[in-house]
Amino acid sequence: MEHRKVIIIGSGPAGLTAALYTGRANLAPLVFEGNQPGGQLTITTEVENFPGFPEGITGPQLMDEMRKQAQRFGAESKFEHVTAVDLSQRPFKVMVGEAVYTADSVIVSTGASAKLLGLESEKEFMGYGVSACATCDGFFFRNQEVAVVGGGDTAMEEALYLTKFASKVTIIHRRGELRASKIMGERAEKNGKVEFKWFSTVEDIKGTEENGIKKLTHLVLKNTETGELEDFKTDGLFMGIGHRPNTDLFVGMLDMDENGYLIPKDRSTYTNIEGVFACGDVQDHVYRQAISAAGSGCMAAIDAERWLAAQGIE
Repeated sequence: MEHRKVIIIGSGPAGLTAALYTGRANLAPLVFEGNQPGGQLTITTEVENFPGFPEGITGPQLMDEMRKQAQRFGAESKFEHVTAVDLSQRPFKVMVGEAVYTADSVIVSTGASAKLLGLESEKEFMGYGVSACATCDGFFFRNQEVAVVGGGDTAMEEALYLTKFASKVTIIHRRGELRASKIMGERAEKNGKVEFKWFSTVEDIKGTEENGIKKLTHLVLKNTETGELEDFKTDGLFMGIGHRPNTDLFVGMLDMDENGYLIPKDRSTYTNIEGVFACGDVQDHVYRQAISAAGSGCMAAIDAERWLAAQGIE
């Protein structure tokens, strides 16, 4: 049974920043990178809003650089998926299949996953016209026509943000009325760039490929009342059906809100269990940016380091 002072579960900008800071504090952290090493940024082709990269950088490249920086200070990454945790007593137990690791402290940075439609073509065009983050990718659709799937506040927020760049934004919704709050719905309806495609679902995503570069060209929409299919021309498709925090591992142990996001204590990263800290999108449904996740990863590392010192573990 391998023991560590700090185990970090999850490896996006939050987890890898926490690894960098705990590494520099001589705590030799172990990072379990999980099913999606590098987190949501690995499905983003270009990141232009992370400070320090004036020319932009790809998501996978940024995560790779962060990983190398953390490893330079003694962090260790395992590309394995944590299957269970026991936070009922210290040292905490972290299970990867049959293997059991123990830890004096645990930093949870398991992130959130954008809810997707579940189409094969969605995966194929992710980053090539399909996106789950308007604030990340809206800029690339300047003067183009885009579509947003969804009928709730998330879809309205994405659509309204996209009107800053796109020439037209079409909201595709399977019903004839919105689920969004009245104020958000009215804002979208009053915006001259926003149009609605009611009683419609996205059945398929189509595009071209030239020299290995894919480009979305149109969607196949299905009318939910008549069952008719139509080709709908668009340059981009944004998922506005929300996010789901990756917190299944911690149900019944860590305090969560009604949507499953972890609830840290008093502007810190402390959870309801002493010695367990949370950072990144797993506890943030508001900002959900690489830079805010990285900042909270730094906070979690400092909180963990100070808490360990108070326990006499340095």
